[in-house]
Amino acid sequence: MVERLKRVSLREVWKHEALDFTRWLEENVDILNEILGITLTSAEREHAAGAFSVDVLAEDEAGSAVVIENQLEASDHNHLGKLITYLTTIEASAAIWIVAEPRAEHVRAIAWLNESSTADFYLVKVEAISIADSPPAPLLTLIVGPADIGGGTTKREFAERYKIRRQFWTQLLETARQRTTLHSAISAGHHGWIGTGAGKYGLSYNYVVRQHDAHVELYIDRGKDKAEENASIFNLLYSNKMQIEAAFGEVLEWQRLEKKRACRIRKVIGIAGYRDEDEKWPQVQGEMIDAMMRLEAAMRPHIEQIDT
Repeated sequence: MVERLKRVSLREVWKHEALDFTRWLEENVDILNEILGITLTSAEREHAAGAFSVDVLAEDEAGSAVVIENQLEASDHNHLGKLITYLTTIEASAAIWIVAEPRAEHVRAIAWLNESSTADFYLVKVEAISIADSPPAPLLTLIVGPADIGGGTTKREFAERYKIRRQFWTQLLETARQRTTLHSAISAGHHGWIGTGAGKYGLSYNYVVRQHDAHVELYIDRGKDKAEENASIFNLLYSNKMQIEAAFGEVLEWQRLEKKRACRIRKVIGIAGYRDEDEKWPQVQGEMIDAMMRLEAAMRPHIEQIDT
């Protein structure tokens, strides 16, 4: 039997834009990643932008700010003005406007901004759908974005960035496989991070590279509605901070990420990133691999003590 898909009123799902939809988006900002082809993390609601506040502020894979403006109704000039104001005030690299009904004039405006600005602009339509008696689910559709510019500079820059990062990860993984099997089962991608499981559900060892620095981390994220569980695992590891750092050989950054769902423990390598000269890559990659091996060895006995 094949059921029919039906649309649900947005106000039935999220009664209040700021209190309900924006809160939901903060906790599920990764839902935009597949749709937009970018990687957003570290979402934060109501972030100050001068005398105003951004609905959601996130980071892209390069660590640059991305502003998100929500509107559970037809797009209007007021929200378009807010979007541009927030982007320029925070000096963000990209702006995402999520609306229930994108008007043709605003579709053309976002396309024009992509052609005329160094920033990236996205216009996204939000709907709610259900099948038979299922709970409602969000349906997000990209209406216009920088990738829509035929042969434009922004599109070339995206392709170049992806190509450079893939080259960086290919080189790092080839070197790493000569020293450890930790990431031997994964392939090079074009995003700003690559990772592998740490032996327990929701824990991963990630390599992260940005334009001019890099880091290795143990990332703790068991998914939606698991913030307390993530914090509990973090606190268990933090209670052994002295032993872990002694085994690692250096001080680590312990980040509970209080306003986020996840937690992480990391070591930053600040000597270079993927945008620096190729000649610097072997040095930063060598330090990343060394730090990752030491991090895994230091964490292993303590992760093994986690019950589930």
